Amino acid sequence: MNRTRRFQIALLLAPLALWGCPKPGGGGGGTATAEVKSDQDKVLYALGFQLGTSIKPFSLTQTEFAIVTSGISDAVFGSKSKVEGSEFQMKVRELYMSRSKAAAEKVKEAGKKFAEDAAKAAGAVKTDSGLVYLSLKEGTGESPTAQDKVKVNYEGKLTDGAVFDSSIKRGQPAEFALGGVIPCWTEGLQKMKVGGKAKLVCPATIAYGDRGSPPNIPGGSTLVFEVELLSSEKNAGGAPPSMSIPGGAPHPGLGGPGMPGLGGPGGMRLTPPGRPGAPGSALRPGVTPMPTPATASPSPPAKK
Repeated sequence: MNRTRRFQIALLLAPLALWGCPKPGGGGGGTATAEVKSDQDKVLYALGFQLGTSIKPFSLTQTEFAIVTSGISDAVFGSKSKVEGSEFQMKVRELYMSRSKAAAEKVKEAGKKFAEDAAKAAGAVKTDSGLVYLSLKEGTGESPTAQDKVKVNYEGKLTDGAVFDSSIKRGQPAEFALGGVIPCWTEGLQKMKVGGKAKLVCPATIAYGDRGSPPNIPGGSTLVFEVELLSSEKNAGGAPPSMSIPGGAPHPGLGGPGMPGLGGPGGMRLTPPGRPGAPGSALRPGVTPMPTPATASPSPPAKK
């Protein structure tokens, strides 16, 4: 499915995301008036909540939200559209791009301050790439190279402490080719020895960049990983496998690969730290986070 088609689908789904949402002027975003009691109510609420992520990047004001809901009402009740959809589709895309870029810049500034503080910790080392590396436990085995296959336990967090992925919580270590992941992991794990544990602070420039991996990783995010290197296999090569992320329940029939938030079987994924475009990576070229309900497949971060 190409980018344009995914974007068109996102626009079709966005009204569903807003239907039944807080009314403008409710303050603090408000809450939906409908009660959620039965299992069916919960299913519908879950659908609405997921779809709601599709318009979050627009950072709508209350006044703008009121205009959006006006359009939703006309569409739902069969009233004639006040604008020509095809004419404004590109303008909607441009609005998304401009606002998501502005949001990413704010996130990057906050991340920069976080990384600077992290680099001041005793034993921390900041490299030329911006990686902040801190050994938590020295290993006794060999250090892997970028061509090796590694097995790790890890937990990834945003700078506010929110966990977006954890092999520990899944109860299953991750195995992947070290050269097929984000630069931060490729660089950081080569500083480790088997049996060791380290903390990696990864600026967006060596992680997921301005596009991020919605909805779990906002654009421009600095990421924090604690990684334990369990083993290393020499010159293994190969692509990192996809790994399910907690909270990424599958939604068959709602979208497909590249539709962040509405994944097909397997749901949310984060490919062992990989680069967009690496085989098996969730972030492939052309799968740019748009105002789509998110599938994004982070797996330990995919390489840029």
